[in-house]
Amino acid sequence: MFVAAYWWKVHPGKEEQFRAAWRRGTELITQKYGSLGSRLHWDERERRFVGVAEWPDRATWQAAYDAKMVYDDPATRAAFVDAIADTADEPLLLMEVTDDLLERVA
Repeated sequence: MFVAAYWWKVHPGKEEQFRAAWRRGTELITQKYGSLGSRLHWDERERRFVGVAEWPDRATWQAAYDAKMVYDDPATRAAFVDAIADTADEPLLLMEVTDDLLERVA
């Protein structure tokens, strides 16, 4: 398994818009590119959202990353971009999972 982490600072008052667009975008990326899904976290210290996406392997992530993870829902993409005040050009972290003890709830 492979993990990629990203961060976004969001315009004040647009947090729910961002979260809704992130959720829908994540669903679409999962369907189109084979992601295993993602978790969104709030980093209080840095005042930013951090998304941690799981992928079956680095090659699957790399193919999606190279395709810019484009999906066929312009309204969702527009809402996502509109909410963002700042983000990085590159992922925050790229990591191979060596041991996984997370309990998955169905």
